[in-house]
Amino acid sequence: MRADDRQAAGGRRGGQPHSAQRGQGRQPEIRRADDGDALAAADVWLRSYAAALPAVRRAHSDDEVRGWFRAVVIPNHETWVAVADGAVVGLLVLAEAELEQLYLDPGWRGQGLGDQFVHLAKRRRPDGLTLVTFQVNAPAQRFYERHGFTEVARTDGSANEEHEPDIRYAWRPTDR
Repeated sequence: MRADDRQAAGGRRGGQPHSAQRGQGRQPEIRRADDGDALAAADVWLRSYAAALPAVRRAHSDDEVRGWFRAVVIPNHETWVAVADGAVVGLLVLAEAELEQLYLDPGWRGQGLGDQFVHLAKRRRPDGLTLVTFQVNAPAQRFYERHGFTEVARTDGSANEEHEPDIRYAWRPTDR
């Protein structure tokens, strides 16, 4: 698995309660994830990936992604979820100084939730962050550049499981 911001436009997806849709209920609460969030977080990942990167081959099946969240992501990485009306609608995963994962349920794109997650990541890693996103994901590139990340390298994709060319970004605080 690899990092990528897969915030995608789109409407309600299967399994998503109607009340958790954008514009319904209250603003999401951002909190640390626990073991009980693994399945819901993985499903956000799957919906977001499908919406944002339909032409990019996924390296793992749905069940493998769910198992990875359950056995690796939640127990071993600093994971945050956004919850609206009882449903996980976004997630942020930090691994050391790497913004490893940032995913939003497609219906939550453009509502400021991704901005909140990036601000949280910067507060949690005030000395700087790095991340990787696919070269084909122009919306993610614009999003991260808007948040002060700068491109530091491009690859041909040989180092990621999807074999998709990517871009490494870095953010360093300017006031240090």
